[in-house]
Amino acid sequence: MMQCFHFMVEPAKNFTAKIKESNKRAKRENREPLDEDQLFVVELARDLNRVCQRSAVLEHIWNQDDTWPTPLCRLFVLQWASMLENKKRLVQTDGWPETDEEKQYDLITGQDLQQAKTTIFNWIKDLRAQPEQSVWPGEPLAMILEDLQSAWRWGRVPNLLTAMELVMWTLVSQRPDKDKIPQQWLLWKQRTHKIGAISYIPQPVWDWIGDAAVDVTLDLETANPDLLISADEKKMRCGFERKEVPNYHQRFDGWWCAVGVNGLGSGRHYWEAEVGERDWRLGVAKESALRKGFKSLNTDTGYLTLRLERGSELKALTVPFTSLPPGLIPRKVGVYLDYDNGQLSFYDVDKHMHIYTYNESFTEKLFPLFGTVEIMKDLVIRSPAAKTYCLCPTSCLWA
Repeated sequence: MMQCFHFMVEPAKNFTAKIKESNKRAKRENREPLDEDQLFVVELARDLNRVCQRSAVLEHIWNQDDTWPTPLCRLFVLQWASMLENKKRLVQTDGWPETDEEKQYDLITGQDLQQAKTTIFNWIKDLRAQPEQSVWPGEPLAMILEDLQSAWRWGRVPNLLTAMELVMWTLVSQRPDKDKIPQQWLLWKQRTHKIGAISYIPQPVWDWIGDAAVDVTLDLETANPDLLISADEKKMRCGFERKEVPNYHQRFDGWWCAVGVNGLGSGRHYWEAEVGERDWRLGVAKESALRKGFKSLNTDTGYLTLRLERGSELKALTVPFTSLPPGLIPRKVGVYLDYDNGQLSFYDVDKHMHIYTYNESFTEKLFPLFGTVEIMKDLVIRSPAAKTYCLCPTSCLWA
């Protein structure tokens, strides 16, 4: 204990000086001075930027252009102290660790926070022994950092927390397969199952999701008889008269739905749909799910879906259902299935924003599900847009 206290004396003196310096700067620039927890994150960003190449995006944090609220700073410190304490286990896993992100701000004690800072201080001491710009994060991560910087400048992300997380993970692990870090980050964030845990998806990660694109067509033998299906089997709307069709057991005869022709039983898969402004539902149906009648299409009945009701109520059909903020209502939805990792995620294609993720261990085939009540406008299954490669030397304004 005394050894720990001794180690904290010098950093504490430095922080006192830096807090005074920050207060003077705040007065000069007519803004609120940083508190001790915010300043801790500022100095951490400076240390990370010194060691890691292509991490200049963190300059916005230690220049105090991107200032995080105190609760966010404290949660970040606690989370990363936990990761550092389990560093040996971290570098032996394929993904990011499970952490308690739900810990409430008012449950954080001063002792918890001080112990967490001590853990990070010890790690920084080793980090400062490394030469400047000595760690190469990998080209995929470098591209993500540039994209995040551009997105932050244009107001598409509220802060640079993701950039700090990715650089921290690079420096903690320093693994030979560090080019996989962006995808591990995505899996980890989706696994938290917390609404709003991910918002903006960086372009390189978005491209990786798009690499899993599959061609989805509607299965006519499953379509509700009220639906009109286009000749290419990629568009659907409600008609005015019910068609006379065979009453197969796999056909929907209540809800206005249809599923894709092919069931998915392994690997990664991605598809998109234009949904319009009225009621719709998208997701997957398990092979064993019943399709007759008007029983709720939720997780209890074998469906993992999003539904828009009355044009304004977006829900994940869990049991009970999960209401989603109106600001997440999309016009074009991307659906990403990682069967082997047990995740089904929904995205706003136009904004590159995460909407919701289901986490479950899949044991049977899953069929892409589509539903609509539109009578004037088609629900359209789209192929993802082709990638565009920019040759600009810096972050492109037109991406």
